Amino acid sequence: MSRLKQKFKDAIVPELMERHPERNAMDTPSLKKIVISMGLADALKDKNALQEHSDELALISGQKPVVTRSKKAISNFKLRENQPIGLMVTLRGKMMYDFLDRFCNIASPRIRDFRGFNKKGDGRGSYNFGISDQQIFPEVNLDKVKRAQGMNITIVTTATNDADCVELLTLLGFPFK
Repeated sequence: MSRLKQKFKDAIVPELMERHPERNAMDTPSLKKIVISMGLADALKDKNALQEHSDELALISGQKPVVTRSKKAISNFKLRENQPIGLMVTLRGKMMYDFLDRFCNIASPRIRDFRGFNKKGDGRGSYNFGISDQQIFPEVNLDKVKRAQGMNITIVTTATNDADCVELLTLLGFPFK
């Protein structure tokens, strides 16, 4: 079992039940999934960019990413229908807890001038944030990186509002301001 999942079961669920006595163990918020996505505008010009970033995202997440394709053509962006424009990975279970543990304890302290993330969620119990550079992850070989690429990370929880989501992520060790 993952270290963070063990901490969640042994310490965080009892803590949440103590803070909210009207809830039972099944009603406490928990993590559902983590979605990591990259938009690759340079993949339209460079055919190797898609494969390079796919390999990097596979190293970061631990599983192979899915290629996202354009739904319709937009001539102003020189975009054709069904053209590859991004990568996406959905993490669940042990992989999700392992990724969140590595991100909170190893990767986020490596962000330059990092003071913490904002405590504002999306209003429905999920938390979204962006990273401007994939080089903060220790799995990525810096010698093989040709261009910096950002990513969006969405943490989906069973919480129904932002307060419960932020409370859960704070107890999990997420670095808020």
